[in-house]
Amino acid sequence: MSGGKEDDGPMMEMNMTPLIDVLLVLLIMFIITIPIQTHAVKVDLPQNSKSPANPVDAQKNKITIDAAGTIAWNGSPVDEVTLRQYLDQSAAMNPEPELHFQPAPDARYEVVDKTLAVVKRSAITKLGFIGNEQYRNDF
Repeated sequence: MSGGKEDDGPMMEMNMTPLIDVLLVLLIMFIITIPIQTHAVKVDLPQNSKSPANPVDAQKNKITIDAAGTIAWNGSPVDEVTLRQYLDQSAAMNPEPELHFQPAPDARYEVVDKTLAVVKRSAITKLGFIGNEQYRNDF
């Protein structure tokens, strides 16, 4: 082999391409065969209780409606779907718990009417209105 202007001497450069190919294959095999080291940190996570707190009381439950139109079941705000689920759970209990209904005096009639319609559709039989004594002297 000769190259360049001097044709009489041998070429002293080595072909590096096969060497680089072999080294890359060895490097890839080395990377594949290395076991993956896992780094673990032990963390004490809180455990869930086996039975979540049931929002439906077995004795009596209370639905309140404030002036802003927020419906609350036993003091915690609920939407219409959640209210229906609680009412269905309450109706399924034996004996059925009492349901107290207490709208605020300045609550919107529409919200009170919708809530009463949900209560009626849920087949609740023990319903009592709380707070009517404030209207006793009006008539």
